[in-house]
Amino acid sequence: MSATTAFTLCPISSDALPATEPTPDTLAYSFTLPAALSSAAMVRAATRTALDLHGLSDVTEAVVQTVSELTACACRFSAADDIYVSLRHRDRTVRVIVYDGHPRHTHPRLSTACDARRKATLRVLTAVVRACGGTWGLDAARQPGGGTRMWAVLPIAGARAYGRAL
Repeated sequence: MSATTAFTLCPISSDALPATEPTPDTLAYSFTLPAALSSAAMVRAATRTALDLHGLSDVTEAVVQTVSELTACACRFSAADDIYVSLRHRDRTVRVIVYDGHPRHTHPRLSTACDARRKATLRVLTAVVRACGGTWGLDAARQPGGGTRMWAVLPIAGARAYGRAL
């Protein structure tokens, strides 16, 4: 082939690109972060940016506090090197799910004691979720690697009211 031979590149179809700007309904992000306390700062920054981009800046205070509390708790308890964070908007709620590698205990007393320690760590989360009229909980992760899943669901209206009250 000579230097003058033309190569054809595959064109990028404009049909493959999103036709609209990000909206609340398209908020769907997942993060894999190190199980280190610095991850709470990283996830706070990423969450602020994502909420602003999707037109949900008025729920930032409640959602950022929620994702930060869950992330810090997961990092504290995780037996693995990383944690997984999911941030979604569905049905007029923002849903935050955090997975860590701490296995659920099979012995009932150990399980109860471990859950009590997690819940004590999440006192601020409990207050934020309650103020927003949401729910939160923890249970066994359903992934093959096991671990613990913690989640919070914040209604948009409650999260907005929480931000205005500050």
